[in-house]
Amino acid sequence: MKKIVLLMSFSLTLCHLFGQTQLELNNKANEDFLKADKELNSVYKAILKEYKTDTAFIENLKASQLLWIQFRDAEMLVKYPNREIGYYGSVQPICWSTYKTELTQDRISKLKQWLDGEEEGDVCAGTVKTKD
Repeated sequence: MKKIVLLMSFSLTLCHLFGQTQLELNNKANEDFLKADKELNSVYKAILKEYKTDTAFIENLKASQLLWIQFRDAEMLVKYPNREIGYYGSVQPICWSTYKTELTQDRISKLKQWLDGEEEGDVCAGTVKTKD
């Protein structure tokens, strides 16, 4: 009997440690997006600072970023059009945040080239600086 009580106690502890509610999973996915969004803003600001003397580039970067946000929002609606409540199931908030995070991470990757630079000799580097 002692073994059964001990085993049940251990099982309940494991369930408590590893089990998460839907709300907790939703919040985690949203936190991941917010973290990616914060990194995107940091990269964007670093580029603005790094290239501040290139006014034509800065003007175009700002326009590009505004259009990218519009694209991201439209892309979200392509994948998850507005439907009646419950259409996508209870995991929809997780899926929404995960896809938005993925799109944001893709944008971060694209923007980082202006901070990382290109190898010398890349004739198509455009406004991207040469690596040190």
